Amino acid sequence: MSEYASSDIRIVDVIAHPLSQTLPRPTVTSWGKYTEVSIVLVEVRTDAGIVGVGEALARFSPKAYAELIETSLKPRLVGQNPTDIAALWRSMRRALSGRAGGVLIEAISGVDIALWDILGKVAGLPIHRLLGGMGRSHVPVYAASVNWGTDEFMDSEIDRYLEKGFPRIKIKVANPVKDACRRIERLRKRAGEAIELCVDANWAYSLEEAVEVGRALTDNNYFWFEEPLRPEDEAGYEELHRRCATPLAAGESNYTLDQAMRLVSNRTLSYLQPDVARAGGISETRRMAEFAAAHDVQYAPHIGMSGIVCETASVHLAAAMPNLRAMECETDSSPFKTAITGAAPGADRQKDGLLPVPTGPGLGIEIDWDAVARLRCA
Repeated sequence: MSEYASSDIRIVDVIAHPLSQTLPRPTVTSWGKYTEVSIVLVEVRTDAGIVGVGEALARFSPKAYAELIETSLKPRLVGQNPTDIAALWRSMRRALSGRAGGVLIEAISGVDIALWDILGKVAGLPIHRLLGGMGRSHVPVYAASVNWGTDEFMDSEIDRYLEKGFPRIKIKVANPVKDACRRIERLRKRAGEAIELCVDANWAYSLEEAVEVGRALTDNNYFWFEEPLRPEDEAGYEELHRRCATPLAAGESNYTLDQAMRLVSNRTLSYLQPDVARAGGISETRRMAEFAAAHDVQYAPHIGMSGIVCETASVHLAAAMPNLRAMECETDSSPFKTAITGAAPGADRQKDGLLPVPTGPGLGIEIDWDAVARLRCA
Protein backbone atom coordinates (compact mmCIF):
# COMPACT_ATOMS: atom_id res chain seq x y z
CA MET A 1 0.00 0.00 0.00
CA SER A 2 1.23 3.51 -0.79
CA GLU A 3 2.39 5.76 2.04
CA TYR A 4 -0.12 8.30 0.71
CA ALA A 5 -3.67 8.19 1.99
CA SER A 6 -6.07 7.76 -0.92
CA SER A 7 -7.57 11.19 -0.19
CA ASP A 8 -4.17 12.80 -0.84
CA ILE A 9 -3.49 11.29 -4.28
CA ARG A 10 -3.93 13.37 -7.40
CA ILE A 11 -3.59 12.59 -11.09
CA VAL A 12 -0.68 14.48 -12.63
CA ASP A 13 -0.59 13.09 -16.16
CA VAL A 14 -2.46 10.88 -18.62
CA ILE A 15 -0.51 9.46 -21.56
CA ALA A 16 -2.03 7.51 -24.44
CA HIS A 17 0.24 5.08 -26.29
CA PRO A 18 -1.13 4.11 -29.74
CA LEU A 19 0.33 0.72 -30.66
CA SER A 20 0.20 -1.21 -33.92
CA GLN A 21 1.51 -4.60 -35.03
CA THR A 22 1.42 -7.24 -37.71
CA LEU A 23 -0.21 -10.39 -36.39
CA PRO A 24 2.07 -13.47 -36.29
CA ARG A 25 -0.73 -15.41 -37.99
CA PRO A 26 -3.76 -13.76 -39.62
CA THR A 27 -7.20 -13.95 -38.03
CA VAL A 28 -9.87 -14.98 -40.55
CA THR A 29 -13.57 -14.40 -39.86
CA SER A 30 -16.69 -13.73 -41.90
CA TRP A 31 -15.54 -10.09 -42.05
CA GLY A 32 -12.34 -11.00 -43.82
CA LYS A 33 -8.66 -11.53 -43.11
CA TYR A 34 -6.97 -9.45 -40.40
CA THR A 35 -3.19 -9.12 -40.80
CA GLU A 36 -2.66 -6.03 -38.64
CA VAL A 37 -4.27 -4.78 -35.46
CA SER A 38 -3.88 -1.90 -33.00
CA ILE A 39 -4.70 -0.94 -29.42
CA VAL A 40 -4.11 2.07 -27.18
CA LEU A 41 -2.42 1.65 -23.81
CA VAL A 42 -3.37 4.34 -21.30
CA GLU A 43 -0.91 5.37 -18.59
CA VAL A 44 -2.27 7.37 -15.64
CA ARG A 45 0.38 8.88 -13.37
CA THR A 46 -0.17 10.20 -9.86
CA ASP A 47 1.74 12.46 -7.47
CA ALA A 48 2.15 9.44 -5.17
CA GLY A 49 4.34 7.72 -7.74
CA ILE A 50 1.61 5.14 -8.41
CA VAL A 51 1.02 4.49 -12.10
CA GLY A 52 -2.06 2.76 -13.50
CA VAL A 53 -2.33 1.17 -16.92
CA GLY A 54 -5.37 0.44 -19.06
CA GLU A 55 -6.17 -0.66 -22.60
CA ALA A 56 -8.63 0.68 -25.13
CA LEU A 57 -9.93 -1.44 -27.98
CA ALA A 58 -8.81 0.67 -30.93
CA ARG A 59 -8.41 -1.76 -33.80
CA PHE A 60 -8.15 0.97 -36.39
CA SER A 61 -6.83 4.55 -36.32
CA PRO A 62 -5.24 4.30 -32.84
CA LYS A 63 -3.76 7.79 -33.11
CA ALA A 64 -7.29 9.23 -33.18
CA TYR A 65 -8.05 7.51 -29.88
CA ALA A 66 -4.81 8.80 -28.37
CA GLU A 67 -5.62 12.34 -29.41
CA LEU A 68 -9.11 12.12 -27.93
CA ILE A 69 -7.72 10.83 -24.62
CA GLU A 70 -5.02 13.46 -24.35
CA THR A 71 -7.07 16.45 -25.56
CA SER A 72 -10.59 15.72 -24.28
CA LEU A 73 -10.26 13.30 -21.34
CA LYS A 74 -6.95 14.30 -19.78
CA PRO A 75 -8.13 17.84 -18.82
CA ARG A 76 -11.03 16.27 -16.91
CA LEU A 77 -8.64 13.99 -15.00
CA VAL A 78 -5.52 15.96 -14.08
CA GLY A 79 -5.73 17.27 -10.51
CA GLN A 80 -8.48 14.82 -9.57
CA ASN A 81 -8.38 11.92 -7.11
CA PRO A 82 -7.95 8.72 -9.17
CA THR A 83 -9.95 6.68 -6.66
CA ASP A 84 -13.11 8.68 -7.41
CA ILE A 85 -13.69 6.38 -10.35
CA ALA A 86 -17.46 6.77 -10.67
CA ALA A 87 -17.26 10.57 -10.68
CA LEU A 88 -14.43 10.58 -13.20
CA TRP A 89 -16.32 8.16 -15.47
CA ARG A 90 -19.34 10.49 -15.50
CA SER A 91 -17.12 13.48 -16.24
CA MET A 92 -15.41 11.71 -19.15
CA ARG A 93 -18.76 10.62 -20.56
CA ARG A 94 -19.68 14.30 -20.93
CA ALA A 95 -16.64 14.99 -23.13
CA LEU A 96 -18.83 14.29 -26.18
CA SER A 97 -22.59 14.68 -26.52
CA GLY A 98 -24.95 12.23 -28.18
CA ARG A 99 -25.70 8.57 -27.49
CA ALA A 100 -22.97 6.61 -25.74
CA GLY A 101 -20.72 4.46 -27.89
CA GLY A 102 -17.89 4.36 -30.35
CA VAL A 103 -14.49 5.90 -29.88
CA LEU A 104 -15.42 7.82 -26.71
CA ILE A 105 -16.50 4.80 -24.67
CA GLU A 106 -13.59 2.72 -25.93
CA ALA A 107 -11.24 5.55 -24.91
CA ILE A 108 -12.91 5.78 -21.48
CA SER A 109 -12.41 2.01 -21.15
CA GLY A 110 -8.64 2.42 -21.22
CA VAL A 111 -8.69 5.17 -18.61
CA ASP A 112 -11.13 3.33 -16.36
CA ILE A 113 -9.00 0.17 -16.27
CA ALA A 114 -5.99 2.31 -15.33
CA LEU A 115 -7.95 3.93 -12.49
CA TRP A 116 -8.91 0.52 -11.09
CA ASP A 117 -5.25 -0.51 -11.35
CA ILE A 118 -4.34 2.53 -9.22
CA LEU A 119 -7.11 1.81 -6.71
CA GLY A 120 -5.84 -1.73 -6.26
CA LYS A 121 -2.29 -0.51 -5.72
CA VAL A 122 -3.48 2.06 -3.16
CA ALA A 123 -5.46 -0.63 -1.31
CA GLY A 124 -2.79 -3.30 -1.72
CA LEU A 125 -5.39 -5.66 -3.20
CA PRO A 126 -6.00 -7.29 -6.58
CA ILE A 127 -8.91 -5.83 -8.51
CA HIS A 128 -11.02 -8.99 -8.22
CA ARG A 129 -10.95 -8.55 -4.42
CA LEU A 130 -12.06 -4.93 -4.75
CA LEU A 131 -14.97 -6.15 -6.88
CA GLY A 132 -16.15 -8.42 -4.07
CA GLY A 133 -14.51 -11.65 -5.16
CA MET A 134 -15.89 -15.15 -5.53
CA GLY A 135 -12.89 -16.91 -4.00
CA ARG A 136 -11.75 -18.23 -7.37
CA SER A 137 -8.07 -19.06 -7.83
CA HIS A 138 -8.64 -19.99 -11.49
CA VAL A 139 -11.20 -19.11 -14.17
CA PRO A 140 -12.44 -21.40 -16.98
CA VAL A 141 -11.39 -20.36 -20.49
CA TYR A 142 -12.08 -21.45 -24.04
CA ALA A 143 -9.67 -21.38 -26.99
CA ALA A 144 -10.32 -18.71 -29.60
CA SER A 145 -10.53 -19.45 -32.34
CA VAL A 146 -10.55 -22.02 -35.15
CA ASN A 147 -10.30 -19.62 -38.10
CA TRP A 148 -12.57 -19.93 -41.12
CA GLY A 149 -10.96 -21.67 -44.08
CA THR A 150 -10.75 -24.95 -45.95
CA ASP A 151 -11.66 -28.26 -44.33
CA GLU A 152 -8.01 -29.20 -44.00
CA PHE A 153 -7.06 -25.83 -42.52
CA MET A 154 -9.86 -25.94 -39.92
CA ASP A 155 -8.95 -29.53 -39.07
CA SER A 156 -5.38 -28.44 -38.33
CA GLU A 157 -6.62 -25.50 -36.26
CA ILE A 158 -8.80 -27.60 -33.98
CA ASP A 159 -6.06 -30.24 -33.66
CA ARG A 160 -3.72 -27.51 -32.40
CA TYR A 161 -6.13 -26.54 -29.62
CA LEU A 162 -6.79 -30.13 -28.67
CA GLU A 163 -3.04 -30.67 -28.34
CA LYS A 164 -2.86 -27.66 -26.00
CA GLY A 165 -5.42 -29.32 -23.73
CA PHE A 166 -8.33 -26.91 -24.19
CA PRO A 167 -11.63 -28.57 -23.20
CA ARG A 168 -13.61 -25.71 -24.80
CA ILE A 169 -13.02 -24.38 -28.32
CA LYS A 170 -14.65 -21.67 -30.43
CA ILE A 171 -15.01 -22.04 -34.20
CA LYS A 172 -15.48 -19.23 -36.70
CA VAL A 173 -18.25 -19.76 -39.25
CA ALA A 174 -19.20 -17.78 -42.36
CA ASN A 175 -20.92 -18.17 -45.71
CA PRO A 176 -21.80 -20.27 -47.64
CA VAL A 177 -24.27 -21.69 -45.12
CA LYS A 178 -23.97 -25.23 -46.48
CA ASP A 179 -20.20 -25.14 -45.90
CA ALA A 180 -20.72 -23.82 -42.38
CA CYS A 181 -23.20 -26.58 -41.53
CA ARG A 182 -20.95 -29.26 -42.99
CA ARG A 183 -17.92 -28.01 -41.05
CA ILE A 184 -19.92 -27.77 -37.84
CA GLU A 185 -20.61 -31.49 -38.15
CA ARG A 186 -17.09 -32.34 -39.34
CA LEU A 187 -15.37 -30.54 -36.45
CA ARG A 188 -17.70 -32.09 -33.89
CA LYS A 189 -16.70 -35.54 -35.11
CA ARG A 190 -13.03 -34.58 -35.10
CA ALA A 191 -13.12 -33.12 -31.56
CA GLY A 192 -15.30 -35.83 -30.04
CA GLU A 193 -18.28 -35.45 -27.74
CA ALA A 194 -16.23 -34.69 -24.62
CA ILE A 195 -15.01 -31.32 -25.97
CA GLU A 196 -17.30 -28.31 -25.59
CA LEU A 197 -17.67 -26.46 -28.89
CA CYS A 198 -19.25 -23.13 -29.75
CA VAL A 199 -19.31 -20.96 -32.88
CA ASP A 200 -18.92 -17.27 -33.70
CA ALA A 201 -20.49 -15.94 -36.88
CA ASN A 202 -19.41 -12.27 -36.61
CA TRP A 203 -22.80 -11.12 -37.99
CA ALA A 204 -22.48 -13.29 -41.10
CA TYR A 205 -26.11 -14.30 -41.54
CA SER A 206 -29.62 -13.23 -42.33
CA LEU A 207 -32.31 -14.52 -39.98
CA GLU A 208 -33.22 -17.48 -42.21
CA GLU A 209 -29.58 -18.39 -42.73
CA ALA A 210 -29.02 -18.26 -38.96
CA VAL A 211 -31.99 -20.59 -38.39
CA GLU A 212 -30.41 -23.12 -40.78
CA VAL A 213 -26.99 -22.90 -39.12
CA GLY A 214 -28.68 -23.12 -35.73
CA ARG A 215 -30.19 -26.49 -36.66
CA ALA A 216 -26.71 -27.84 -37.42
CA LEU A 217 -25.44 -26.53 -34.10
CA THR A 218 -28.27 -28.17 -32.19
CA ASP A 219 -27.82 -31.47 -34.02
CA ASN A 220 -24.11 -31.44 -33.11
CA ASN A 221 -24.43 -30.30 -29.48
CA TYR A 222 -22.71 -26.88 -29.64
CA PHE A 223 -23.12 -24.84 -26.47
CA TRP A 224 -23.65 -21.40 -28.03
CA PHE A 225 -24.26 -19.50 -31.27
CA GLU A 226 -22.36 -16.20 -31.06
CA GLU A 227 -23.31 -13.02 -32.95
CA PRO A 228 -25.21 -14.65 -35.82
CA LEU A 229 -26.96 -11.36 -36.69
CA ARG A 230 -25.89 -7.72 -36.74
CA PRO A 231 -26.05 -6.28 -33.20
CA GLU A 232 -28.70 -3.67 -34.03
CA ASP A 233 -31.20 -6.35 -35.08
CA GLU A 234 -32.63 -7.01 -31.63
CA ALA A 235 -36.00 -8.13 -33.02
CA GLY A 236 -34.11 -10.59 -35.22
CA TYR A 237 -32.35 -12.05 -32.19
CA GLU A 238 -35.69 -12.45 -30.43
CA GLU A 239 -37.14 -14.30 -33.43
CA LEU A 240 -34.02 -16.46 -33.74
CA HIS A 241 -34.29 -17.33 -30.05
CA ARG A 242 -37.79 -18.67 -30.73
CA ARG A 243 -36.62 -20.76 -33.69
CA CYS A 244 -33.18 -21.96 -32.57
CA ALA A 245 -32.64 -24.43 -29.74
CA THR A 246 -28.92 -23.63 -29.37
CA PRO A 247 -28.37 -20.83 -26.79
CA LEU A 248 -27.47 -17.41 -28.19
CA ALA A 249 -24.44 -15.36 -27.17
CA ALA A 250 -23.69 -11.71 -27.95
CA GLY A 251 -22.64 -8.44 -26.37
CA GLU A 252 -19.10 -7.72 -27.57
CA SER A 253 -20.57 -4.92 -29.71
CA ASN A 254 -22.28 -3.24 -26.75
CA TYR A 255 -20.70 -0.14 -25.26
CA THR A 256 -22.93 0.49 -22.24
CA LEU A 257 -25.46 -1.33 -20.09
CA ASP A 258 -28.48 0.23 -21.78
CA GLN A 259 -27.42 -1.42 -25.05
CA ALA A 260 -27.48 -4.84 -23.39
CA MET A 261 -30.70 -4.46 -21.40
CA ARG A 262 -33.32 -5.58 -23.90
CA LEU A 263 -31.86 -8.95 -24.91
CA VAL A 264 -30.74 -9.72 -21.36
CA SER A 265 -33.94 -8.74 -19.56
CA ASN A 266 -36.11 -10.83 -21.91
CA ARG A 267 -33.55 -13.66 -21.80
CA THR A 268 -33.08 -13.80 -25.55
CA LEU A 269 -29.39 -14.18 -24.78
CA SER A 270 -28.14 -17.00 -22.60
CA TYR A 271 -24.61 -15.55 -22.54
CA LEU A 272 -23.57 -11.89 -22.38
CA GLN A 273 -20.10 -11.09 -23.78
CA PRO A 274 -19.00 -7.51 -23.10
CA ASP A 275 -15.39 -6.57 -23.87
CA VAL A 276 -13.75 -4.61 -21.03
CA ALA A 277 -11.62 -2.62 -23.49
CA ARG A 278 -14.75 -1.48 -25.35
CA ALA A 279 -17.58 -1.49 -22.80
CA GLY A 280 -16.53 1.41 -20.58
CA GLY A 281 -13.78 -0.46 -18.74
CA ILE A 282 -14.18 -2.41 -15.52
CA SER A 283 -16.86 -0.06 -14.16
CA GLU A 284 -19.41 -0.43 -16.97
CA THR A 285 -18.57 -4.05 -17.77
CA ARG A 286 -19.23 -4.92 -14.14
CA ARG A 287 -22.65 -3.27 -14.36
CA MET A 288 -23.46 -5.37 -17.44
CA ALA A 289 -22.32 -8.61 -15.81
CA GLU A 290 -24.29 -7.93 -12.64
CA PHE A 291 -27.40 -6.99 -14.62
CA ALA A 292 -27.04 -10.27 -16.49
CA ALA A 293 -26.70 -12.16 -13.19
CA ALA A 294 -29.94 -10.59 -11.97
CA HIS A 295 -31.68 -12.05 -15.03
CA ASP A 296 -30.08 -15.50 -14.87
CA VAL A 297 -27.92 -14.82 -17.93
CA GLN A 298 -24.33 -16.01 -17.81
CA TYR A 299 -21.27 -13.79 -18.27
CA ALA A 300 -18.60 -14.74 -20.81
CA PRO A 301 -15.90 -12.04 -21.22
CA HIS A 302 -14.93 -11.23 -24.79
CA ILE A 303 -11.31 -10.40 -25.62
CA GLY A 304 -10.66 -10.59 -29.35
CA MET A 305 -7.40 -9.34 -30.87
CA SER A 306 -6.37 -7.42 -27.76
CA GLY A 307 -3.39 -7.21 -25.46
CA ILE A 308 -2.29 -8.49 -22.07
CA VAL A 309 -3.89 -5.59 -20.18
CA CYS A 310 -7.34 -6.31 -21.62
CA GLU A 311 -6.84 -10.01 -20.94
CA THR A 312 -5.76 -9.41 -17.34
CA ALA A 313 -8.61 -7.01 -16.59
CA SER A 314 -10.99 -9.62 -18.01
CA VAL A 315 -9.56 -12.29 -15.69
CA HIS A 316 -10.23 -10.04 -12.67
CA LEU A 317 -13.84 -9.51 -13.75
CA ALA A 318 -14.27 -13.21 -14.49
CA ALA A 319 -12.94 -14.10 -11.05
CA ALA A 320 -15.37 -11.74 -9.33
CA MET A 321 -18.66 -12.23 -11.17
CA PRO A 322 -21.07 -14.89 -9.80
CA ASN A 323 -22.52 -15.79 -13.22
CA LEU A 324 -19.27 -16.59 -15.04
CA ARG A 325 -19.51 -19.24 -17.78
CA ALA A 326 -16.05 -19.08 -19.38
CA MET A 327 -13.63 -16.42 -20.61
CA GLU A 328 -12.30 -16.11 -24.13
CA CYS A 329 -8.63 -17.05 -24.42
CA GLU A 330 -7.10 -15.67 -27.60
CA THR A 331 -4.22 -17.86 -28.69
CA ASP A 332 -2.39 -15.48 -31.03
CA SER A 333 1.16 -14.81 -29.80
CA SER A 334 1.14 -11.11 -30.65
CA PRO A 335 3.60 -8.65 -29.07
CA PHE A 336 0.62 -7.02 -27.34
CA LYS A 337 0.41 -10.19 -25.26
CA THR A 338 4.02 -11.37 -25.16
CA ALA A 339 6.31 -8.35 -25.23
CA ILE A 340 4.94 -5.58 -23.02
CA THR A 341 4.98 -7.43 -19.68
CA GLY A 342 6.91 -10.25 -18.08
CA ALA A 343 3.69 -12.26 -17.82
CA ALA A 344 3.04 -14.97 -20.38
CA PRO A 345 -0.29 -14.74 -22.26
CA GLY A 346 -3.19 -16.77 -20.96
CA ALA A 347 -2.98 -19.32 -23.76
CA ASP A 348 0.46 -20.32 -22.47
CA ARG A 349 -0.54 -20.30 -18.79
CA GLN A 350 -3.85 -22.15 -18.98
CA LYS A 351 -3.93 -25.79 -18.02
CA ASP A 352 -6.87 -28.00 -18.88
CA GLY A 353 -8.92 -24.90 -19.63
CA LEU A 354 -8.22 -23.14 -16.32
CA LEU A 355 -6.32 -19.85 -16.06
CA PRO A 356 -4.76 -18.61 -12.78
CA VAL A 357 -6.15 -15.42 -11.26
CA PRO A 358 -3.57 -12.66 -10.54
CA THR A 359 -2.76 -12.11 -6.86
CA GLY A 360 -0.74 -8.88 -6.93
CA PRO A 361 -2.22 -5.43 -6.21
CA GLY A 362 -4.25 -3.78 -8.96
CA LEU A 363 -4.01 -5.65 -12.24
CA GLY A 364 -0.99 -7.50 -10.87
CA ILE A 365 1.22 -6.96 -13.92
CA GLU A 366 4.17 -4.69 -14.66
CA ILE A 367 4.57 -2.95 -18.01
CA ASP A 368 7.80 -2.87 -19.99
CA TRP A 369 7.62 0.72 -21.21
CA ASP A 370 10.65 0.25 -23.47
CA ALA A 371 8.74 -2.48 -25.29
CA VAL A 372 5.72 -0.18 -25.50
CA ALA A 373 7.92 2.50 -27.09
CA ARG A 374 9.09 0.01 -29.73
CA LEU A 375 5.50 -0.87 -30.65
CA ARG A 376 4.28 2.73 -30.65
CA CYS A 377 2.88 4.02 -33.93
CA ALA A 378 5.27 6.36 -35.75
